Amino acid sequence: MRKYAGEIGLLLVAVIWGTGFVAGAVSLETLTPYQVMAIRFFIGACLMSVIFMKHFRSLTRSAVGAGIVLGIFLFFAFMLQTLGLQYTTPSKNAFLTAVNVVIVPFIGYMLYRRGIDKFGLIGAVLAILGVGVLSLEMRLSLNLGDGLTLLCAICFAFHIFFTCEFVKKHPPIGLTIIQMITAFVLSLLVVLFRGEALHVNIDSKGLLAAVYLGVFSTTLAFLLQTIAQKYTSETKAAIILSTEALFGTLFSILILNEVLTARMIMGSILILAAIITAETKLSFLQNKTSRRYYGDH
Repeated sequence: MRKYAGEIGLLLVAVIWGTGFVAGAVSLETLTPYQVMAIRFFIGACLMSVIFMKHFRSLTRSAVGAGIVLGIFLFFAFMLQTLGLQYTTPSKNAFLTAVNVVIVPFIGYMLYRRGIDKFGLIGAVLAILGVGVLSLEMRLSLNLGDGLTLLCAICFAFHIFFTCEFVKKHPPIGLTIIQMITAFVLSLLVVLFRGEALHVNIDSKGLLAAVYLGVFSTTLAFLLQTIAQKYTSETKAAIILSTEALFGTLFSILILNEVLTARMIMGSILILAAIITAETKLSFLQNKTSRRYYGDH
């Protein structure tokens, strides 16, 4: 039951991140990307520290170190994604970020010589194809922005992988608090370095969207992700989290009035097939085949 609770938790994270696409687009109308990062991680760090003060006080040195590592990967993933967006299209940015689902299984193989699950890998490839159908146009050329976004995907893959590793040894809430603080400090340093601290556009619509990102897409989502990853594998986690592209498309249709296309439907079917493949290992087909075999003999 805990395994399914973990997977439902990750699916909820993907839904929240899907709504974050809309909130992110609104906040970037009046704020710079780095200001949005600093605001969302500041809110996350404050909320987590206040709500879970008891966990904060009982953190060990090794848990703090693990949280800092996660925070660094998280910060660089968002920063590279933001830099990539300046040189490539949002659709390619979303697709290339989702490449992390294929990278995650290979990190386990390279670092710990873990076997690569055949069905997990098939699911990861199907997820990539689904996000590609959802996101990409016919012209598939690569540029500087695409390269930066691929680096972002690698950072997200390491974040997902090490979250799975660290929650085996450390309390998820403590890890989330430290990674939020780390990501905020690094974001603030970038804002100060770029001279953006004194030039904040006080627009209620943009600030409200940034606050939504801080409370839901950051605090709630990363807390849920860290807890849920305790009960599932890193490959399954990556595949389930890749559905954020599907939910992002869905909420863009519902809230921003984008038009539903055949491509969106096809991409959604591929992502759903990816989850079914990784989750069930297609055992229902094997059962059907074995029943037919024994029925004929």
